[in-house]
Amino acid sequence: MSLPDYAELHCLSNFSFLRGASHPEELVERAVAQGYAALALTDECSLAGVVRAHLAARKAGLKFIVGSEMTMADGLKLVFLACNRHGYGNLSALATLARRRAAKGAYTLQRNDLEALSPSGAVPDCLVLWLPPGEAASAEDGRWLAARFPGRCWLAVELHAGPDDSARLEALQALGAASGLPLVAAGDVHMHVRARRPVQDVLTVLRLKTTVFAAGYALFANGERHLRSRLRLSRLYPPELLAATLEIAARCTFSLDELRYEYPEEVVPPGETPASWLRAETGRGLSRRYPDGVPAGVQERAEYELRLIAEMAYEAYFLTVYDIVRFARERRILCQGRGSAANSAVCYALGITEVDPARSALLFERFISKERGEPPDIDVDFEHERREEVIQYIYARYGRERAALAAAVITYRTKGALRDAGRALGFGIAQINALTASLAWWDKREQLPERFAELGLDPAAPRVGKWLAIAGALRGFPRHLTQHVGGFVIARGPLARLVPVENAAMPGRSVIQWDKDDLDAMGLLKVDILALGMLSAIRRTLAILGDSSGRPVRMQDIPAEDAATYEMLCHADSMGVFQVESRAQMAMLPRLQPRNFYDLVVEVALVRPGPIQGDMVHPYLKRRQKKERVEKISPAVDAVLARTFGVPIFQEQVMQLAVVAASFTPGEADQLRRSMAAWRRKGGLEHFERKLLAGMASNGLPEAFARRIIAQIQGFGEYGFPESHAASFALLVYASAWLKRHHPAPFLCGLLNSQPMGFYSPSLLIQDARRHGVVVLPPDANASDWDSRVDPDGAVRLGLREIRGLARAAGERIAAVDRRQRPFSSVADLAARAGLQRRDLDLLAAADALHSLAGHRRQAAWAATAAVVQGDLFDRLPPPETATDLPAPEEGENLVADYRSLGLTLRRHPLTLLRQRLTERRFVTAAALKTAGQRTLIRAAGIVVGRQRPGTATGIVFVTLEDETGLANIVVYPQLVDKQRRELLGSSLLGVYGQLQVEGEVVHLVARRLVDLSPWLGRLETSSRDFH
Repeated sequence: MSLPDYAELHCLSNFSFLRGASHPEELVERAVAQGYAALALTDECSLAGVVRAHLAARKAGLKFIVGSEMTMADGLKLVFLACNRHGYGNLSALATLARRRAAKGAYTLQRNDLEALSPSGAVPDCLVLWLPPGEAASAEDGRWLAARFPGRCWLAVELHAGPDDSARLEALQALGAASGLPLVAAGDVHMHVRARRPVQDVLTVLRLKTTVFAAGYALFANGERHLRSRLRLSRLYPPELLAATLEIAARCTFSLDELRYEYPEEVVPPGETPASWLRAETGRGLSRRYPDGVPAGVQERAEYELRLIAEMAYEAYFLTVYDIVRFARERRILCQGRGSAANSAVCYALGITEVDPARSALLFERFISKERGEPPDIDVDFEHERREEVIQYIYARYGRERAALAAAVITYRTKGALRDAGRALGFGIAQINALTASLAWWDKREQLPERFAELGLDPAAPRVGKWLAIAGALRGFPRHLTQHVGGFVIARGPLARLVPVENAAMPGRSVIQWDKDDLDAMGLLKVDILALGMLSAIRRTLAILGDSSGRPVRMQDIPAEDAATYEMLCHADSMGVFQVESRAQMAMLPRLQPRNFYDLVVEVALVRPGPIQGDMVHPYLKRRQKKERVEKISPAVDAVLARTFGVPIFQEQVMQLAVVAASFTPGEADQLRRSMAAWRRKGGLEHFERKLLAGMASNGLPEAFARRIIAQIQGFGEYGFPESHAASFALLVYASAWLKRHHPAPFLCGLLNSQPMGFYSPSLLIQDARRHGVVVLPPDANASDWDSRVDPDGAVRLGLREIRGLARAAGERIAAVDRRQRPFSSVADLAARAGLQRRDLDLLAAADALHSLAGHRRQAAWAATAAVVQGDLFDRLPPPETATDLPAPEEGENLVADYRSLGLTLRRHPLTLLRQRLTERRFVTAAALKTAGQRTLIRAAGIVVGRQRPGTATGIVFVTLEDETGLANIVVYPQLVDKQRRELLGSSLLGVYGQLQVEGEVVHLVARRLVDLSPWLGRLETSSRDFH
């Protein structure tokens, strides 16, 4: 017999957080396999998963319906299905209304929200399914719905092999007759296959904050809520109920492909069009950039870009970003465009980017191409502490109805999945904490059974096996939506008619339900308003220099091509310098020996996974050092690769090679670039590979060269920089390096006052500055401001912000008191004039910041107990007790207290106190490692300040140790990582037995054995910054 056709109209994905147990793509794939006529995705008050489902359905040829399930405040449960574009807008607006009146993650919908607002009833152009509760369903509710949704409301019959489905069906038929509502079959689908039921159970108990053993009837009775076969459905439902699903599906003709984005209009003054205004502002900008005349090549590029921008109708997009950047510059907020936008002469003219097109051979098609047919992506970095001003300007200019942040989908990672699965299965919190604490960030899934076994949990035991299986299934599941780091969506009309908008956790912000991939797929404009700590540090440093010189100092005032700055970088003296302070960059600097700005551009781009995986680093260095001849291929190819010694380092070079060597069009070359970025995940390079080989062969180029280029292209799949992006970053590399070289004290203040940022802790930055001759003074209530500052004698006075736990308001009250004319005379005077509480005084005393008022820490703590204003008649009377002299803490006690209160010390380094013991064990200093020869067997020890395991390092872990003489770089190979995992991850003071690897100034100690010396530190609390 032929099976009846069926459309599933009630289906939840895992974007109904902690309810649905399948990805949207899995549901679409299963619906196609089951031969469904259509599938509706109806996540709870959410359209977060619809773009993924739409793309999958379009590819599979399945009809897709956009919908959403919502439950009223009084328990009435409905499914809304969009019939057309107008209905979709109404559905999106309804979800927005429900979400915006509730806290993040919740929604509230009242019955009066569905009172008829138009002749056609409530929520026009949407169909409605009523999902009545078991026994408490009321015909009165049904009649109310029939009146609100005339001719477009159905009673959904959902049968799941319950105790008596036939009785349930009869009851619903009677309810439908009493309500005047027709019936339709639906599935209440929560998973694509029955096998996901354990995962769905776990999600349910996590939502209810219980365990699978205690949940009882809160769990579904069986696994029927999956996409069942049509044979199974034909045995459960009367034919007319199945046929009704097709009638409803036929009325839902809306497709997400109908969405059309419209740019904002405010950016164009009256009497101008977007095209005329962009052209005018570009012309004025070029005149400002080139006061001696615009170079012909730049003018030609700008004209070409303006023509292409006009053809693609992107003028309003550029003007929107220009408006935001202009606001930031008016407020003196440092900002700079980066990414592919730096390929644009128009962006340079508008002040969005700082990469001069006259000094570079950049490729505009990397930024915009007709073939790509989607909006360009302009990323702008702003000072991280002032970005909120820019965000609030956007909200104020366009309104919360038209501007919102893009979403970011937070998914389960290994630790979170293990933690939640363990809780749901009733494992003890101690076991769960021990397991997750034992995991390193690099552990793979197949290593998890070994971690379980180490804790005495048998992976073969059924319950433990289920823990592993469910944690594995949860990995990659959406957990919740959060706000994108800075992606703003701005529309001409109400944004809520394009995509639902909800409240972010942060006050004053709203976020849409789609992430950046969804926005790209739907062609919605996104402006990236990003935060960059180094811009804050540079601005603060320049402000200090301006205050001392009496005139403003700008980034543009930093002299170009300073030899002393490059000399410093050649010696890898780059701690605190933007982008080149990592271990890998420090190892590269002495090898590359940067002597000009373009060398910095190469340096930034070279130490990336793409060039490393594509085997571009060593050939480049050998050719640069004249140890290998630059291969000549053809004049056109040689011209593209001339500045990088015949090695393609940048994405633009690969695109240019495709054009000149394989006869690609610029747009085709951009498609190649996009495929490079995605081929590891999706494949798809084969077509381009064949075209490259054929094109290069027809141009007479050797096949060996073609094969090598293809291998390097595949390397870019691991993340390579465009030259424009590297050039933007190189500007900040040079600026920060120049400041460090010529003004180390203000630069240290800039870094400290912009924390948290960068690779290194304040402690390491301070130690580095002291090695460069900077005098650093401790926090002092009588001398320090909230921020660190440079005193008239050139010394850096640490700010009160360095004291852990001290409230900013308290610190600023202290700084606001006029201490020059009338310094604090005592701790009690400080408390009274700065309005401090007992806790504030205790924190100051613990940080030794009351030394000038009360003496050492113990004395200060004693004075703090009697200094607090109580608000009574006895406040002005001195305490009736004699002064008490307490013994001063010993040096070790002071070190422990310094690290506990400040995270650093200005006294002797802790290892100075341990040096004799270390020497007895033959551990040498970090400085001594630099004077020992290649392959020397040697021992070193230090406080662990960083661990890093890059994905390109094939399992190698790089450890940075600190002692009183500086930093030591340790290399731990995978075999030792596995063998001495506990010492590697758990030691705060680590001893290393190993062999030196020396190449010029680059010194690494290759570990052969690790020793945990942490007990030697006693109560000293240290921390490590660990990175992937």
